[in-house]
Amino acid sequence: MDRMLPAPLGSMQPQLGDEGETLDLVEYWRSITKRKWSILGLVLLVCLITTLVVYSMRPTYRSTSTILIEQSKSKVVSIEEVYNAMGGNREYYQTQVEILKSRELARKVVERLKLTTHPDFDPRQQDTSVRDYLSPSSWFTTRVTPTGDNILKSVTKLVSDDLQVQPVRNSQLVQVSFSAYDKELSAKVPNALAEVFIESDLDARVAMTQKAGSWLTERMSELRVKLDASEKSLQEYRERERIVDVKGVAMSGASKALEQATTDLVSVRTKRAEAESLFNQVKAARQGRAGGYESIPAVLRHPTVQSMKGLEAEAERKLADASKRYGPEHPRMVQANAELASARDNVKRQIESVVSGVEKEYDVARSNEQALERALGQSKAEIQGINRKEFQLGVLEREAQGNKQLYDMFVTRFKETNVAGDLQSTVARVVDPANTPNVAYAPKKMQIISIAASVALLIGIMLSLLLDRISNTINTAAEVESRLGMPMFGYLQKMAGAGKKSAKSELAFLTDGESLFSESIRTIRTSVLMSALDNPKKVIVVTSTVPSEGKTTVCFNLACALAQVKKSVLLIDADLRRPKIARLVGRDKGAPGLSNMVSGVAPISECIIKHEQGGFHVLTAGFVPPNPLELLSSAKFADVLEKLKEAFDVILIDSPPLGLVSDALVLTQVANEVIYVVKADSTPYQLARAGIKRLTMANAPILGVVLNQLDLERAEKYYGEYSGYGRYGGHKGYTYGYGQSPKDKAAQA
Repeated sequence: MDRMLPAPLGSMQPQLGDEGETLDLVEYWRSITKRKWSILGLVLLVCLITTLVVYSMRPTYRSTSTILIEQSKSKVVSIEEVYNAMGGNREYYQTQVEILKSRELARKVVERLKLTTHPDFDPRQQDTSVRDYLSPSSWFTTRVTPTGDNILKSVTKLVSDDLQVQPVRNSQLVQVSFSAYDKELSAKVPNALAEVFIESDLDARVAMTQKAGSWLTERMSELRVKLDASEKSLQEYRERERIVDVKGVAMSGASKALEQATTDLVSVRTKRAEAESLFNQVKAARQGRAGGYESIPAVLRHPTVQSMKGLEAEAERKLADASKRYGPEHPRMVQANAELASARDNVKRQIESVVSGVEKEYDVARSNEQALERALGQSKAEIQGINRKEFQLGVLEREAQGNKQLYDMFVTRFKETNVAGDLQSTVARVVDPANTPNVAYAPKKMQIISIAASVALLIGIMLSLLLDRISNTINTAAEVESRLGMPMFGYLQKMAGAGKKSAKSELAFLTDGESLFSESIRTIRTSVLMSALDNPKKVIVVTSTVPSEGKTTVCFNLACALAQVKKSVLLIDADLRRPKIARLVGRDKGAPGLSNMVSGVAPISECIIKHEQGGFHVLTAGFVPPNPLELLSSAKFADVLEKLKEAFDVILIDSPPLGLVSDALVLTQVANEVIYVVKADSTPYQLARAGIKRLTMANAPILGVVLNQLDLERAEKYYGEYSGYGRYGGHKGYTYGYGQSPKDKAAQA
């Protein structure tokens, strides 16, 4: 069935597109303000306890000494092998800081100041709890008096724990602080630690210097023996090999001879190669493979051969001239032929002479090459022998020189180490000694109290928010819509004395028609009338999740309100298991009612009565049947209801709770509208949501949810959704539902 929401109800629904949901910060603020007195009480309690504890604590004093760590020591010795010198600056400073924190320096401070007998540290002068702290095993064994070693260890631990060593950033300064109950002791400990630190470093370096001197003395004797032996071996080798100046004499002559022999060999080999090439040409020409001796360029380039060739050419020219003039038998021709033959014989003899010289030159060149190769081999052998001697000599010289240098170095270091024992620079110096403080360092009373108050306030706020988060009840219209998924139809404020065995809330509309409660009922009435204007016949079922949520209160007061604007209104008590309306109208429990009328044992005239004060008719439950569900789901009940709908304009049915029985589901099938009642700050929303889900699955026409017994004053303070309604229309306190004044009820009717 389509129904339009009434104007008052529609105006209260949050429009997500316009304003959205309430801000979380506002919700948090409301949660805090509703428990503000509890939170303030927690803060005051914590402040009081903290104040008592803080003012009962013994004051602690703190003093600080500033130490300058030297960047580099004024070293007289440079023996890095004896003890480590400074590394990088950062590593060096960090090392010194860790040394200042060491347990050994704390032990020396304890011994120097005799803190084992100080009342604040000596367990023999303290109570049992301190002794238990010094010896935890005494919790399970028989307690014994601490010994001297145990006392020293425990006091050293206490002093070390109270010492604070903090390097100053970007500087060579280190601040040493100590906290103690004794103000003078708080200044003595940092100063004593600085002195012990400087003295310990000096003692350590002196001890290391002395140890280095002893070690150097032993090593020097060994090195002296090795040096003497190496120098003696060197001299013996020089005398045995007769080496006077290896580099200046022997090596100089041998190297020059080898160099000259190598140069001569290269030249001779070149000449031999040329002679061999010419010899091969001559040999080939002799065998007739190369065109004769005259084809050899070297032979032709020989000066004698060229001279003979010139004479031969001249003779050939004369013979040619004579042949032009004379005949073959002419004497001049005969003479010219004879001269040409003689020139050719001379050329041939000269060529043979040159060829013979080439063979001889080749033999000589080859002999020279072989001689030079033998000489070069001898030079190389001589040089290799000298090189072996030179290598052995170099080995002995290096050994002797190394032993001499090592011995000289140790002698120098030994002298420097002896001097360093008397000239030691300090690793640090005190820049600002610790002074006796006049004001206690701890406890910072106001700071502790402020922190405790802040923590208590934070815990109180968190607890308040947590309680709201784990709350599973419904208190506002927003929670009705978000947790139940239904619109809020109206609300009824909580009345004084409600919930007791009285009918004060059920009869509130009759007893005080101008009260805020009555105005809220009128608002619900208006919403009911406007929900379906085209359907004058209304059957309205009022139900809830569990008992005692106020469904009877809503149903009875709504009947009173509807009777003022409708001619005939019928109120039916359909809760056949625990009927209540008969008591409200002053009717006996045994009087006939709904069960009697449906079963046919009593007529309608005996079952329905007129409530004169309210102006409406009432049909009580009658006798309690053994099977209420079967009776309500019977056809007779449907017939009876149809007859009643013809006689009355509005029928209100007070049904049993939905979470216990199924009677309400049956009744909703014959109803036009269903009003679901939820008790504020009481009913878990999971149960109410399950009940509404059952109605939705049964296609019940749910009109909306009425939030009953809502504490408006608390709701305004805590949730803020009902502020602004107070003092409206002349009424004290809060107004009526969604803002309807008493003057509106005539117009609504």
